[in-house]
Amino acid sequence: MISAVISKLPFINKDETINFYNTIGFQLDADYGQYLIFSLEQAELHFFSHSNLNPKQSDFMIYLRVNVEIEKLYNKLIESGISIHPNGKLEKKPWNQIEFSIIDPNGTLLTFGQFV
Repeated sequence: MISAVISKLPFINKDETINFYNTIGFQLDADYGQYLIFSLEQAELHFFSHSNLNPKQSDFMIYLRVNVEIEKLYNKLIESGISIHPNGKLEKKPWNQIEFSIIDPNGTLLTFGQFV
């Protein structure tokens, strides 16, 4: 019945959002001006324009499960100039996940996790 769940997230500045998601490995598939669609392997993210969003007050979050060595991804993002969230350093969690978090230019928290 349901074939996919796709997150719809806000963007403030289109160019900054495109640059950020390209840097972390997503490909821009469609740009409809006020609506963007990105993909990476089987993952797809949609974005809508929200010019009044204050990124410091954003409550948007997404969890991205990965099937690659999370330590390599973590280091790759750091090498690409992506800042790790101050409370989101790479660590093993009590729920048997290894996780880390970053924040996009729109204030959306992206947590990457891998089963231990």
